[in-house]
Amino acid sequence: MSTESQTNLLRAMGRWSLVALVINSIIGSGIFGLPSVVAGILGAASPLAYIPAALGMGIIMACFAEVASRFRQAGGPYLYARVAFGRLAGIEVAWVTWLARLTAAAANVNLFVIYLAEFWPAAKSPWPRFTALTLLVGVLTWVNYRGVRAGARQSNVFAVAKLVPLLLFIAVGLFFIHRGNFAVHSAASTGTWLEAVLLLVFAFGGFEGAVIPMSEAKDPKRDAPFALFTALVAVTLVYTLVQVVVTGVLPDASKSDRPLAAAAHLFVGPAGAGVITLGALISVYGLLSSMTLYTPRLTFALAEQGDFPAPFAWVHRRFRTPYVSIVAFGVLVWGLAVAGSFKWNVTLSAVARLFTYGATCAALLVFRKKPPEKEALHLPAGPAFASLGILFCLALITRMGMGEFWIVLMTAVVAFLNWAWVKSRSQRGA
Repeated sequence: MSTESQTNLLRAMGRWSLVALVINSIIGSGIFGLPSVVAGILGAASPLAYIPAALGMGIIMACFAEVASRFRQAGGPYLYARVAFGRLAGIEVAWVTWLARLTAAAANVNLFVIYLAEFWPAAKSPWPRFTALTLLVGVLTWVNYRGVRAGARQSNVFAVAKLVPLLLFIAVGLFFIHRGNFAVHSAASTGTWLEAVLLLVFAFGGFEGAVIPMSEAKDPKRDAPFALFTALVAVTLVYTLVQVVVTGVLPDASKSDRPLAAAAHLFVGPAGAGVITLGALISVYGLLSSMTLYTPRLTFALAEQGDFPAPFAWVHRRFRTPYVSIVAFGVLVWGLAVAGSFKWNVTLSAVARLFTYGATCAALLVFRKKPPEKEALHLPAGPAFASLGILFCLALITRMGMGEFWIVLMTAVVAFLNWAWVKSRSQRGA
């Protein structure tokens, strides 16, 4: 299970590069719009919602940390499900994971252009939008095509760049909050709290993609758990403090679709709002850079295991990158971004990741029945964590509508056909 991958991909990502990759995978566009939505649900109590959301996602991350520590190959949740439950389950999880990552990337490409329109209004027009989408996806694809070191460096840079405006916003904004804004006039119902927490669970998502490129990490067994938990603490602090500033500064945070920019405008002026808007662009671009780094490693892993056409596992002779998978990812994201909208892509991504989380938690239960590995992480009460994680995912799945259900079902059917093709090919080869 932990045997070294037989590929010649370059192990260039160290511990802090993985931390940056996870942070980049979580913090994206949501933090620049989400505080107003949470404030609209819970009002003055909104900062408290981040605590149960972080605890719930901490359980999921703990399961991912233990399972990820058992592998050195690329693949992430796909590989975990394949080893634990067999090829069919692995391919099903792979397609759901790929759906979540492609649509999440396309949604952020759409959102980047929306934010860009603040500085360049013409960006919303058809041809300028087409040009901006093409250049954005093209640059990201080219950087990662040329090597994992370049992609990892870009991910590190943007992890820092996206945090700087947020930390400045927090540091300055804390001096301008009004304590009266935190007065709770009526207690929210359990259902209202659940609605807010479910929303925030999506905001904390995305970390699962960062464990896909483990065949290019220097010491994945030690570094993956460290990266996951370090990123969770950092993201929770940033999210909670941003919510505190927004709630404490704005008289009615729920009425602004750009709450951070609105708050910055109040305590710094137009220049502050411009900085926050620029920070949103950097944040979205940083998230896209991390997605372009790790998502192509999923189809690479599928092809490496014989579950996808062989060209997806081809490694560039000079750059030592899975260049076919990288180009395919870029083309698909570009197509989804051009043809779809932000909301449409987000809906698909939100639905798909729940199944990825549940499958990995279930895989932990299977791996615990096998002989323990010396270097792997072993959570105290690991099976209990896995069971809680599965229940957590099931609770979220029950909140989905029929539209989301049919999308996932169609994806599962396509994955089944993929499995049937693989099985048929294997039988002919035998």
